[in-house]
Parts: sequence; C-alpha cells; structure tokens
Amino acid sequence: MMRHLLNAYDYAVLYLGLFWLGIQCLGWTLIAVILYPLLPQRWGRPLGRRVIMAAFRAYLGSLSLSRRCRFDLTALDTLRDAPPLIIAPNHPCLLDAVMVISRLPNVACVLKANLMNNVFLGAGARLARYIRSDPVRNMVHLAVEDFQYGSHLLLFPEGTRTTHDPVNALKGSIGLIAQQAQVPVQTVLIETDTRYLSKGWTLFRKPPMPITYRVRLGKRFDPPQNTQQFMTELHDYLANELVKSSAFRPPGTL
Repeated sequence: MMRHLLNAYDYAVLYLGLFWLGIQCLGWTLIAVILYPLLPQRWGRPLGRRVIMAAFRAYLGSLSLSRRCRFDLTALDTLRDAPPLIIAPNHPCLLDAVMVISRLPNVACVLKANLMNNVFLGAGARLARYIRSDPVRNMVHLAVEDFQYGSHLLLFPEGTRTTHDPVNALKGSIGLIAQQAQVPVQTVLIETDTRYLSKGWTLFRKPPMPITYRVRLGKRFDPPQNTQQFMTELHDYLANELVKSSAFRPPGTL
C-alpha cells in the first residue's frame, strides 16, 4: 500500500511540477509579447533574464520541497559576479539549461530555432535577447556582441543532449566565439543518477525516484589561439573528468 502511495506521489510531483512550470512560462509569454516591442534592449534584456531565472528557480525549488528531487547547484553561485565568459556544460538532460539559468541573473542562452518559436518559451527568450543557434555566422556575431553587456553565454558544446557517454563530439562554434570575443570558457560538469529527460526520454515518463543532480565547476580555459586544438582539449577534458570523477557512477558505467 505504501509503495503505491509513494508511486502516486512521485507522479504528482513530476506532473504538477511540469504544470507549474508551464503556467509560469505561458503567463510570462503573454507579458513578454507586449513588452518586447515597447522596451529598449537595455531594459528588456536584464528584465527578461531575471524573470526567467526567477521562474526556473521557483520550479526547481518546488521539486526540491517534494524531497523526491535533489539539486546541488551552489557551485554556480560563484559565477554570478564573474567577468564575461562562456559557460560550457555537458548536456545529459533537458533540465540542464534550467539548472544553470536558475542561478545566474545575466546569462544569454543559445537556443535552437524550434525553442525560439515555442509558444511557452519564445517570447520570453526574445525579450531576454537569447540567441538562435542558426545561422551559425549570425549566432557567433550576436554572441560576441552580447559580451559587451558584461553577460555570460550559456552554450552546450555538444549541441544536443548526450547520446554517446560520457560526452558527444563537440561543435566548433564555442571555440570560434571564445577566440573572436577573447573570453575564457568555464566548463561545468552536470552529474546525475538518472536518465530522466535524456535524449529519447518522453516528457511524461516517470523515472525511478528520488533523483539527484549535482553541478560542479570544472577547468576554466583561456581564450584559444588555435580553435582546433582547443576543441580537442575541451572534449578530452570533459570526457576524462566525467568518467573519473562522477559522484554517482563508477568509471566505465557512464
């Protein structure tokens, strides 16, 4: 009986959490649609980013209160007052961007076109001046320009969620942006004991619970002079660090 009650509680935690996040995003969309053409960039950008941070923090906080989801994100707080840099996490699941953005008030995020046009996320992302991932040349230009506002750039080097453990092949755009903007690349290591919302995991499929996420800061790379060499070093570092230092999985089981 207790097992069935706990299972029902787990479903309630996940589904009510998603409903709560959807309500927040949809409500902000209705406001952002109005504000986007009215506010100049210097006001719309910081407002949009802080509202998204607050909404994502509220969502993760509600999951934490359930005691069925645990998030250790405090390492990200040391980046709040850091100078402009690229934040480069591995990408095990859909919650990765939510976790990072929930702790940083001035971060631009590179998003795929379908997310920029999404009814729940699109208007808020445009107000916050998030950056479309294509075309690549325009993405690089906008990313370099955004650093003038003292911001951080959240860019997943894999380009998509991890499908080849411990890390996919990396996209070269992160090296190009770092070189052109002459900003460092801060690696972020996201570790978890679940496959929830990984590539191929449907949104409403319940994982075994409780689930745990831990974020820790990795190596900070100087702006590269040779982008090809940098991409090789970045891939090797992420792969080796995730294998040897995972908090949840022994070596060889990622």
